Amino acid sequence: MNHLSTLAGRFGLSLIFILSGFAKLGAGYAGTQGYMEAMGVPGAVLPLVIAAEIGGGLAVLAGGLTRWAALGLAVFSVASAFLFHFDLGDQGQFINFMKNIAIAGGFLVLAAHGAGKFSVDGWLAARRAKGGAL
Repeated sequence: MNHLSTLAGRFGLSLIFILSGFAKLGAGYAGTQGYMEAMGVPGAVLPLVIAAEIGGGLAVLAGGLTRWAALGLAVFSVASAFLFHFDLGDQGQFINFMKNIAIAGGFLVLAAHGAGKFSVDGWLAARRAKGGAL
């Protein structure tokens, strides 16, 4: 059960980033870039944001380099909370702020405990334990 819940948790945590990254590639690019600039963040960093969301999300989903990807996305989530949602007097922004903090907490747990058995990391660890070549 532990391995399945870790897989389900990775799926849930990664999905929001993968979908968000791909949405920004399409019709959402200009709107996101404008929003970033309105919040004082250079729109030129949007390709890095998209790469972090899609790349980090896929790494967590597959369970490859999971601890590093989870740490990176935890930092990303906290930074996004403070840069874009730190209007705690606005209930909607407060909820988004707390959502980002909660997501970061999930990523920190994943970073601490790893991706579990059903993952690329787990497969590689099992091969190393058996003395198999990578």
